[in-house]
Amino acid sequence: MDERDEEIEESVGYEADNLEREYSVTPWQVDGVVDYNKIVQEFGTRLITPEIIEKLQKFSGNVHPLLSRGFFFSHRDLDVVLDAYGNGENFYLYTGRGPSGHVHMGHLMPWFFTKYLQDTFGSRLLFQITDDEKFLYSHQLSLQEVEKYAYDNILDVIAMGFDPTLTRIVIDTKNIQTLYPLYLEISKRLTFSTAKAVFGFKPSSNIGMIGFPAIQAAPCFLPSLIEKKPTRVLIPAAIDQDPYWRITRDIAEKMGYYKPAQVHSKFVPSLEMNGKMSSSKPTGAIFTTDDPETIESKISGAYTGGQPSVALQRILGGDPDACPVFWYLSHFFDNGKESFERSLKCRTGNLLCGECKSDLTTQTKSFMSEFTRRRDQARNQVDLFLYEENPFE
Repeated sequence: MDERDEEIEESVGYEADNLEREYSVTPWQVDGVVDYNKIVQEFGTRLITPEIIEKLQKFSGNVHPLLSRGFFFSHRDLDVVLDAYGNGENFYLYTGRGPSGHVHMGHLMPWFFTKYLQDTFGSRLLFQITDDEKFLYSHQLSLQEVEKYAYDNILDVIAMGFDPTLTRIVIDTKNIQTLYPLYLEISKRLTFSTAKAVFGFKPSSNIGMIGFPAIQAAPCFLPSLIEKKPTRVLIPAAIDQDPYWRITRDIAEKMGYYKPAQVHSKFVPSLEMNGKMSSSKPTGAIFTTDDPETIESKISGAYTGGQPSVALQRILGGDPDACPVFWYLSHFFDNGKESFERSLKCRTGNLLCGECKSDLTTQTKSFMSEFTRRRDQARNQVDLFLYEENPFE
């Protein structure tokens, strides 16, 4: 459920009608500087309002920083799920990962929010590993290579600290017997013309690619089978994945299920000048497998919103809004007060880019050291999380 190899852009992709815009967002590729207000209009989602945040705060007691700072900004039926919960109706969480490489910090952001939701509501979580997707959409990866990445990525999922009694990892190729009946029901109701219109499939697209959206839709309805009654599902994920859920919502009620709800995040910026953090551009991404020296090197070479020289920085100040270093400090490490003060010092020339890079390097190294420790421990916990028949019994 993330970006795909760059060559895939040649064979498949979804774009909204506005061809003159300076960005592109598909389930496989994100390019340019994204206008999130336009994305909401194009995809037909809704902005998260203060009223919805207030509803969530009633249950959680606090507002998660990723919500209060606008990183999660859009939704489909989040308010419906919260209202139903207030009336005594529980819901499942569902998110996932496509194992095409190592996990980077951009992948972790929706997982942080998913864990917050699980901790707040005690929700069961289905975490889908779309290893079939990565094999089908990549011209380079073998099934064996995808399998290795799948195991590697599962360690990152477990290291996040999800509750093992409430979390099950669904691996598409390993759990296909469970998914396949739902896949058939979904496939029967989706036409090729719909899939082509939404995803841009071409005559050269392999038939596995064309059928995959039904596999990704299947976990939306799996909770209803587990619970033996219609059960709501909330999906925290980046906005580029919304096309999958859009077509799923169109057929959900016809199948006797609730429409899956979503809460959408923005994209984590690359450490380089433009675009989102991406596995296909490793110099602009910090991976959970990077050693301290690599982390320091990447942050040292990161793009900033500062001036060309120290003298100009002191006079003119910098632009934290255009600075990925500031973004990572703000969203990962600084609290609200610290972020505000850092922004003010930057704008007034009282803070240099080297100081922010030093802070980010120190904080990231510390975070990754602890994450690596938990990742190593996860090797002995994998079996606790894997989906099996009667998964929560």
